[in-house]
Amino acid sequence: MTIPMDFLQLGSYTFSSRLILGTGKFSNATVMLEAVRASGAQLVTVALRRFNREQAEDDLFGPLSAIEGITLMPNTSGASTAAEAIRAAHIARELSGSPFIKVEIHPNPQHLMPDPIETYEAARILAKEGFLVMPYITADPVLAKRLEEVGCASVMPLGSAIGSGQGVATAAMIDIIIRESGIPVIVDAGLRSPSEAAHAMEMGCGAVLVNSAVAVAGNPPEMAEAFAEAVAAGRKAFRAGLMQKSGSAIATSPLTAFLGANG
Repeated sequence: MTIPMDFLQLGSYTFSSRLILGTGKFSNATVMLEAVRASGAQLVTVALRRFNREQAEDDLFGPLSAIEGITLMPNTSGASTAAEAIRAAHIARELSGSPFIKVEIHPNPQHLMPDPIETYEAARILAKEGFLVMPYITADPVLAKRLEEVGCASVMPLGSAIGSGQGVATAAMIDIIIRESGIPVIVDAGLRSPSEAAHAMEMGCGAVLVNSAVAVAGNPPEMAEAFAEAVAAGRKAFRAGLMQKSGSAIATSPLTAFLGANG
């Protein structure tokens, strides 16, 4: 039996791919573009500082916009307050025309943890202004629900610290967020391997966002393709229904009955 295709719904937008790709840390723009194409990602996030039409060597907006089927999601990376994030969002929308904004506010460069108070305030205001707000947050179920209530299109809890490669270390909290959420839950940050992306999707996440694991791989385009396959497999497994865990072994064949019948 073929399982019918389902789509990631964000506001009025639908995406068949559930892999979102970041565009930082790549060795050069050519490799980044090859990885985007190989990933099949339809939603790609770009820092506002990489929107530089006057200097082609530092501009990612133009090359990414030329890829058919790509929707850009500007992000506010570098903002340390709600006011800075809101200002960045307005500039990004004017430059790109995209309604999406990934709100990233991390004031401490040592640990890069998102500021929950400033993030909530920025998200609340930007959602009122018609943005499709995708806030990057710690794996906090209370904060996630509050962000849903103010109109965010999704919540993006971290799997572990940005660039750490520690995987879905926050799985227990993300599981609670998924159970209580009426909007897509997208794991963002910390994923190192495709198997970790598949795990997040098996849990019921709507999508995953990956950057460093692809950008610093030995072969970024091939790694992007591997993540795409893992995300698709994880989603299919979730929809098919994983077997329940058991504290003890359970026989798959009724051997004792068989032996008794021939004794």
